[in-house]
Parts: sequence; C-alpha cells; structure tokens
Amino acid sequence: MKQPGGHVFFEKVLFETLGRPVAVRDAVFRSGGCINNALQVKTNEGDYFIKWQSGIAGDMFEKEAAGLTLLKQAKCMNIPEVLAYGLMDGKHYLVLEYIEAGKKKNNYWEDFGSALASLHRQHAQPQFGLNHDNYIGKLPQSNTPDTNWVSFFINNRLEPQLRLAIENGLVSHRFIDRYRSLYDHLADLLPLEQPALLHGDLWSGNVMTGGNGQVCLIDPAVYYGHREIELAFTRMFGGFAIEFYESYQQAYPLETGFDQRVPIYNIYPHMVHVNLFGTSYLSGVEPVLQKYVD
Repeated sequence: MKQPGGHVFFEKVLFETLGRPVAVRDAVFRSGGCINNALQVKTNEGDYFIKWQSGIAGDMFEKEAAGLTLLKQAKCMNIPEVLAYGLMDGKHYLVLEYIEAGKKKNNYWEDFGSALASLHRQHAQPQFGLNHDNYIGKLPQSNTPDTNWVSFFINNRLEPQLRLAIENGLVSHRFIDRYRSLYDHLADLLPLEQPALLHGDLWSGNVMTGGNGQVCLIDPAVYYGHREIELAFTRMFGGFAIEFYESYQQAYPLETGFDQRVPIYNIYPHMVHVNLFGTSYLSGVEPVLQKYVD
C-alpha cells in the first residue's frame, strides 16, 4: 500500500501535532482494522501511531479520539493517549501514542477481567447513550440518551441496523416482521442495571498486549450501556480465556441467566456485520428469532 506522499505527509502531520519539526526515519504499516491505513511512524524523537484515510466520514477520528479519551480518563486499563486528529492534504488523520506490543504477563487474563469490571463500575452518566453519536466500524452509531435500557437497545442499536439492512436489500419482509416482533419480548428478557461505561466494540481484534505485558484497548465505540452487551460481544468471536470471565464475575457478578441472554445482545454486532460484510451473518440472528418469536 502506497504511503501518502512518502514521509513528507507524516512529517507535516507531526509538525502540526507537536508544533516542531521531526525527522521521519521509517513508516511501517500495522493492523488498523478493515477501514483505515495505520502505521508505526518512526522518528528522531521516538515512535508514533498514525491512522489516516481519505474516504471516511469527516468526524470519524474525532469521535474515536473522544472515546479513547473517555476510556483513558477512567484509569482502569491501558489506553493509548490521543495526541491529535485533523485534516491534512485532503486526508483525515489520528495521531496516537505508539504502544509497543509485548508478551502477556502472568495473571494477564485475571487482571483484564477485574480491570473491565472496574470500567463497568463507572456510572458517571445517569442515562444510557452518550452526548454525541459515534461509529462502530465505519457505520454510524446512534447514542441518543434514554433512561430505559430496552428502549435504548431497540431505538439506538437494533432498529438502525435493521433499517440499514432494509435500505441495502439484505433482509426479507418475513425477517423484518419477525425481527421487530422480538422488541415486544425484550422487557421481560433483559435485566435492569445502571448505565456503565463501555468500550463498545470489545472483541479480540481490539485488544492488544502492551510492552508491560498488560492489556491495552484500542478502536472503541464508546457509550454508556448495559454491561452485559459488552461481555456478550467478547464471546461472539472468542479469543478470551476462561480466567477473564471468572475474574470479572468475581469482581462484579452478573445476574443469573446471562448465558441465555448473550445471543440477544449479539444481534447488534451480527447486524453490524450483515451491513458491513453480507448476509451470512444473519445466521447469528435467526436462532434468537426462532426461539422467541416463531
């Protein structure tokens, strides 16, 4: 993949960020998800992590920066520091602290579980949602505040993804009717809790091990929500050790029956994947509709 203007682009971005010139010695592509270009930029003053893209919504990096800042302010686990975001030469960019990858330390998963429990104990906001919308992947994520979790889940998570799937011709009329019929059952299925600060897109691809051997979270889709939806998402693609869940449960026990609620919560990420990658992900929604609607 060609770099935008060689090292000159990164030197201009870092000059704008730091307020002084730095010499870029190398720029190495790193994993940055399926949307953005992401590089480790090596300079005479150290390394930086820069994401850039020309074909994204103009405020995507601004919202990612806001989410990372919220998580970092919670002081529960390692989060890369946001240094800058902006627009340079027609390309949107985000500059972050570079986190050197390391080897998991002893008790890594136990510490991760208890740290996530601490994050979920952050109840600074009395309503579900956030004071701004953001993104999950490249899709808009509505965060309109609501005092009721079930109505928030329906109106800000389930229904927007369904509408997008309808717009893209990805679902049948029968699926639409059955999907919306599920809404009537949710108040009886999902327990009540306070709004908790969530990473919002917590799967193994957004978890890394820092040079200190501890967990570091990246690429959030932050909002205040029901903490069970976060734990459910960690189980959608796997990759989290049993010690993680045991430690979390010990630190902040979940209500009985969580295992049965996991597929309900994961309708949301499944529908996000339907809209991003295609109808094969409807297979994750169908069993829930069969169980509660058919």
